Amino acid sequence: MKRIFMVLLAMLAVSLCAYAQDPHIIGHVTDKKTQEHVPFVTIRLVGTSYVTSTDATGHYKLTNIPDGFYNIEASSVGYITVTQAISVKNNTTQTVNFIMEEDALLLEQVVVTGNRSETKKRHSATLVNVVNREIFNLVSASSLADGLNFQPGVRVENDCQNCGFTQVRINGLDGHYSQILMNSKPVFSALAGVYGLEHIPATMIDRVEVMRGGGSALFGSSAIGGTINIITKDPVTNTAEVSHTLTSIGESGALDNNTTANASVVSSDGKAGLFIYGQNRVRDAYDHNDDGYTEIGTIDAQTLGINSFYNVTDNSKIRAEYSTTGEFRRGGDNLQLPPHQAMIAEQTDHKIHAGNITYDIWNKDYSNKFNIYAAVRDTRRDSYYGSNMDPNAYGSTHDLVAVGGGQYVHSFVKLWFMPAELTAGVEYNHNYLNDVTIGYDHNVTQKINIYSAFLQNEWRTDKWGFLVGARIDKHSLIDHAIVSPRANLRFNPSNKLNFRLSYSTGFRAPQAFDEDFHIAIVGGERVVTVLAEDLRQESSNSFSFSTDWYHTFGTVQTNIMLELFHTDLKDVFTIRMLEEFDSKGNQVQERYNGSGATVTGMNLEGKAVFSKAFMAQAGLTYQKSLYKEPAEWSENPDVAPVERMFRTPDLYGYFTMQYTPTKKFSMSLTGTYSGPMLVQHMESSGTPIDIAVETPSFFDANFKIAKDFSIFPMVNLQLNGGVMNIFNSFQEDFDKGADRDSGYIYGPMMPRSLYIGVKVSL
Repeated sequence: MKRIFMVLLAMLAVSLCAYAQDPHIIGHVTDKKTQEHVPFVTIRLVGTSYVTSTDATGHYKLTNIPDGFYNIEASSVGYITVTQAISVKNNTTQTVNFIMEEDALLLEQVVVTGNRSETKKRHSATLVNVVNREIFNLVSASSLADGLNFQPGVRVENDCQNCGFTQVRINGLDGHYSQILMNSKPVFSALAGVYGLEHIPATMIDRVEVMRGGGSALFGSSAIGGTINIITKDPVTNTAEVSHTLTSIGESGALDNNTTANASVVSSDGKAGLFIYGQNRVRDAYDHNDDGYTEIGTIDAQTLGINSFYNVTDNSKIRAEYSTTGEFRRGGDNLQLPPHQAMIAEQTDHKIHAGNITYDIWNKDYSNKFNIYAAVRDTRRDSYYGSNMDPNAYGSTHDLVAVGGGQYVHSFVKLWFMPAELTAGVEYNHNYLNDVTIGYDHNVTQKINIYSAFLQNEWRTDKWGFLVGARIDKHSLIDHAIVSPRANLRFNPSNKLNFRLSYSTGFRAPQAFDEDFHIAIVGGERVVTVLAEDLRQESSNSFSFSTDWYHTFGTVQTNIMLELFHTDLKDVFTIRMLEEFDSKGNQVQERYNGSGATVTGMNLEGKAVFSKAFMAQAGLTYQKSLYKEPAEWSENPDVAPVERMFRTPDLYGYFTMQYTPTKKFSMSLTGTYSGPMLVQHMESSGTPIDIAVETPSFFDANFKIAKDFSIFPMVNLQLNGGVMNIFNSFQEDFDKGADRDSGYIYGPMMPRSLYIGVKVSL
């Protein structure tokens, strides 16, 4: 017995010694004001792959840390990041506690779009605005399109009564001038740019970064008006959520059912994680003027996706994502019949597969970072674009985008006069598109290959920042290489005052395929597009100056941002109809270079946090978008050309207000304003001749209320509801019948609509 006891004692001693040899860090995080523990705070050893998060009780544990000196960081949305220096020694377990202060104005927010690497927003070389998850929650967003309006300089509009496709406009320029990225990768083609905003469910989005002005020096073609970078959610802690929202559209009885679910799982050592999400959306068609033709088309869409990461070593990480989307969309009349039995039918059936993989590696002090990446987005679409019961209007489209590249970042302790960061990279982009309308023997095949390299250096301290860089692109549709330079100056006299001066360039490459032309096809026209022999790329020079000021008046935290911008466009793409027809009987239109245009304006944004319970935010844009010479837009020679760009209001803006008297109850009021603008109204049932219409202004206000209930330990139930477009500010002069101009649409995308929702999370 004594011998057994001695053996057990020896085994216990060995176990204790073994445990003691594995250093651990434990601790908790508390709120400075409330003294309560803060759950789901990210705890990270800076410059390493060691990361975890606090649990529901606000406690955390990091295990098996190698000996050495580290900076340990606690960060969470809504709190100022806190960093402590620690020394980890063998045979020790350290306790490191954090006290975090609310960062209601997101001073410590990290962005990547300004310079292609993680940087605190206030240290970013360019002004980057962020649409976080809170905004999408405030407006009960179903997709990306629903939340983008709530940023200065940004507008999302519906451009078609039939299919209801949306496009985003930045600083007075239409969607063709905006580059849309997925995790900093350019996988959105001309086809995806039309329907893609609604193909991104809100449940997969962590945040959206918006950089206004030219961005071709960083991201290549089309980044003229601005860049929208969609950052997807990463698994951080073990969570799960399911929700359903039911919306009644107008007074018609049409319904929009939206169900979402997601779950996140992270290993106990924080080395691997998995995030799974899904969405099912079924929306009925809506006919506003009771003419039998839709103003809002029907949608039946499903999305399923997965994001994952694995820390291969202490200094390397691999991330992989995959998603699949199926969407059926139909607009026009007689939706219950096959499309060729309707007077107007626009029907699309999308099957989308997208994925990307990234491998990151860095040295111990994080001075050298390297990543390689590959991304692909494959879209296959069956479609019908036709009118007057046309049996020949069935078509199909295959669109493939593949991107691959690598990036290297080196941090200098000092390069000449101050610390610096050098970024260099190469990228290859391939786009294959085949668009077929079988009955009309219409077949467009477009293959684009782009070879790119970029180089930039940023000198940066807390007070000063100076960046110079350039990108070179060899586009297969352009004979010569295109060089896009940029230069940025930042001055922070304090950590609460930022000044920025920026110069950037951009370009837009020519292409034969443009999804917008399907509007003309639905109108009964059979049109093909050719490129002029001497067609050059559109190019731009953009200048901006901004100031970003944070100040506390008593207990009220405020932020005011002012941005002045000017963009000069050269060789703007213009369309003209040719007299001849092609061999298949299709009318031919030619894309050629026009004179140019200028966009000049101002963005103003203000935020105020009056208390923990109440905060407000508003933005306003004033701008002028003018052609340098009056532009022809109608085939009718009696119709006067225009100097002002279409669909660009001089004045537009947004606001949000949120009142949270308790943790379990909240109310919000949000809205957007669009001033008068010039819109094309083509010859149709509504007008005997092409006319340029000055639209009225619109104010679209929304209200939401939400109440949380704790139904089980660690299980929360939320009931919410609200009203969209409270004042029913909706277009009233839609064209009617089979001869309508489906492109004559403006104003808010929804009439007054009621919704209720339920969400369960743990």
